[in-house]
Amino acid sequence: MTPRLAHELEVARDLAHRAGQAIMAHYQQDVTVEYKEKREPVTIADREADHLIRTGLQVAFPGDGLLSEEAEDDPARLDKERVWIVDPLDGTTEFIDKTGEFVVQIALTVAGRPVLGVVYQPVHNLVYYAVQGQGASAEQDGRRTELHVSQQRDPSQMCLIASRSHYTGFVDAARHRLGIDSVQRLGSVGLKMGQLSQGACDLYLATRVCKEWDLCAPHAILLEAGGVLTDLWGKVPVYNQPGPA
Repeated sequence: MTPRLAHELEVARDLAHRAGQAIMAHYQQDVTVEYKEKREPVTIADREADHLIRTGLQVAFPGDGLLSEEAEDDPARLDKERVWIVDPLDGTTEFIDKTGEFVVQIALTVAGRPVLGVVYQPVHNLVYYAVQGQGASAEQDGRRTELHVSQQRDPSQMCLIASRSHYTGFVDAARHRLGIDSVQRLGSVGLKMGQLSQGACDLYLATRVCKEWDLCAPHAILLEAGGVLTDLWGKVPVYNQPGPA
């Protein structure tokens, strides 16, 4: 019997890989950086990856809704049960700085809940992926590993992962309050939550408002790895909301 959402996963992985290759075609070149609202950077790599993914999803699943960071929002998605949520290049700042810490993120939601997620880091040919009820995996150069979050319960033994470019005093205050000494800093929400999903770190505190496309794909993976994602009040995100930015 074919696993649930097998075709959707195949399409999402293929599009993420192809988008990653399109991004890498610009990676070693000097790219022009433009700025959106709130001084968020965007490049030709973001836009090419976005076009490739959106076109592929619309051809493969014409009845589904779609929300992407780099495309105009279509409110018709709010009436759809199945909605794809895409960040074509999560970590644009890291792409510009050539740190390698950027990913392609593609997620599928059903009734606002993440049921499939793909996070692809093209620099290392590393993909994290999950489907609801089927576990989470990482695959690199043909080698697959099942993902499970850390079982560490002693804060003094935990590793906290934090943003490389958005590190604030709040993170230091929180980790000192919790008694956490070990801190790892990394670009891209997807990569940080990948570290959580594989048990390499124990806790991630986001110090800026994350948008749906930042969280959705890694959230699907984290859930299947046994993790939990909430805001500071314990509320779990529900996706495909009006005004997701």
